[in-house]
Amino acid sequence: MIEPQPIAVTVNGARVRRFVEPRVSLADFLRRDLGLTGTHLGCEVGACGACIVNLDGRPVHACLMLAVQADGMQVDTVEGLSDSGELAALQAAFHARNALQCGFCTPGILVVAQDFLRACRASGRMPSRASIRDALSGNYCRCTGYEAIVDAIESVARSQAEAALGEDAA
Repeated sequence: MIEPQPIAVTVNGARVRRFVEPRVSLADFLRRDLGLTGTHLGCEVGACGACIVNLDGRPVHACLMLAVQADGMQVDTVEGLSDSGELAALQAAFHARNALQCGFCTPGILVVAQDFLRACRASGRMPSRASIRDALSGNYCRCTGYEAIVDAIESVARSQAEAALGEDAA
């Protein structure tokens, strides 16, 4: 029998210490041990993107990572990003554009979109629709056809660019 290993991670700003079996994925740990069910398990091979979380500020497939590998790291799930308000503009745009249907893929898409928009702001560039689609290439949605999702992300990017221009003018 493999002994559970101690890990200490910061999840959505809260320090968490647990003993986990070395074979438990980060996605299973978040869902089962911490009750953070916004991290969805779809394909469990990293193809669908439903399990994407931020690990030390970068999107990762939580189904492909073991919980013990996250020891000492910062994990932000869709719940934490939503509670902190970081996703508010994206969530509003997704709602306004009807960019979700069943919602299964939405948490992973929101995490990726938020990271993508942050990178665009940092570089001072307005993303093209093609670059938004490229950013979402690791997320699979069976319901929407992506147009509304791209529309929503583009609208947030445009609003953020306009706000940045307003700040520069002031």
